[in-house]
Amino acid sequence: MNERFRLLFRRLVYNLRGGFLIRPLAIALTLGCAGTLLSSLEEAVPAISGWVPKALFPSHADPQMAQVILGGIASSIMTVVSIVFAILLMTLTLASMQFSPRIIVSFTKDRVTQWTLGIFLGTFSYCIAALPAARSLPSPFAPVATVLGAMVLAGACVAWLLFFIHHISRAISVNHIVDRIASETEAMINEMMPWPRKLSSLAVPDPIQSTIWETTVLSDVSGYIRFIDTARLVVLAKSCRVKLHVLRRVGQFVPAGIPLLMVSKADRLPPEGSAEIREAFDFGPSRTLQQDVEFGVLQIVDIALKAISPAVNDPTTAISCVDQLSRILIRFASREVPNSILYDPPGVFRVSIPWISFEQLLDSAFEQIRLYSKADIAVSLRLLRALGDVSATTTDQEIRRTLTERGRRIVAGCAENLGEEELRNMRTRLAVLENSLAPPSAIC
Repeated sequence: MNERFRLLFRRLVYNLRGGFLIRPLAIALTLGCAGTLLSSLEEAVPAISGWVPKALFPSHADPQMAQVILGGIASSIMTVVSIVFAILLMTLTLASMQFSPRIIVSFTKDRVTQWTLGIFLGTFSYCIAALPAARSLPSPFAPVATVLGAMVLAGACVAWLLFFIHHISRAISVNHIVDRIASETEAMINEMMPWPRKLSSLAVPDPIQSTIWETTVLSDVSGYIRFIDTARLVVLAKSCRVKLHVLRRVGQFVPAGIPLLMVSKADRLPPEGSAEIREAFDFGPSRTLQQDVEFGVLQIVDIALKAISPAVNDPTTAISCVDQLSRILIRFASREVPNSILYDPPGVFRVSIPWISFEQLLDSAFEQIRLYSKADIAVSLRLLRALGDVSATTTDQEIRRTLTERGRRIVAGCAENLGEEELRNMRTRLAVLENSLAPPSAIC
């Protein structure tokens, strides 16, 4: 039961953290409560009003002036919020059409945008909460200290608006967008893959091939696998004394009625066991960066493909995307992929979960760009340089062989469209890749 609530809480936190709900609402409620408490405190302790300079509020006994100031600030703030965010949404729509529709997800998680909405709505809530305290009957009262707080918040909103405009003007630039996606992907790799890659590992028998899988658990919903609670699957497999083999990895789509995983010793699985197993998976209509490294890569690839399309013809943007993709691949190649075979206790096979490999991620990152850039010498050269950068940061010969083979594909594809002069530099960079495969004695 605790595992179930933990997963539900994680889903809720991730979904709400990436939108315009939790942080803006918390700021708005906090400032609204501050307006109510300050006006009540000022009415209970009239001496507080005496601290406000006469120059800022000449009449400390005129509630109508307080009402005008509070009402004017509240109406002005809501007008600014409506105009600014309407323009922002239109700008994001145009940016998503130009680059990729999936970049909107990263904008909704932008903290500056969330704080902007929260501060503006919080100032409005503050003024509305303090407004009833300014009254003429039955006894006149003007919460001048509270009004001074509203004026300070209004000035802060003006300064924050200038900062927000500066931030958005940078945030919608393609280089900033690609860098942010790459940073978020690297952070997820650090979380999912905290251990450095091992140079070699002992070969062990594959327990999947030697296990008899008697039944399957079907998916009861359609959607992308966004998160797998591996710890819960191990606990369920151990408690039911069965073995589980997940058929699709994070990021892949599973239609309802399609097998999600296979189970051994099906007679040991209780009637409610299948439902509990399915609850360890988080499905959704779109992919997320909870455990899906490939999703971050594909967002950058989308931008690169649009940039090198004949309609746009922007190889500089595609080159920037290739640079950021190499950064992600270097980080991935330096880390140990999560264990696909999970044991509990040690030596007792419980769960098999597929994870994306380096070769699969490399194909997702560069293969489509390679196919579309066969006639673009600049992008193709940068692809070869990116492969060389990744190769230079690893000592794993298997990874180097994979990178070299992809480099040969790039040169072979460009040979069909480019002349010998253009291919000369490409072959030079390919030679650097091929030399990385040679033993140290051969290089000397």
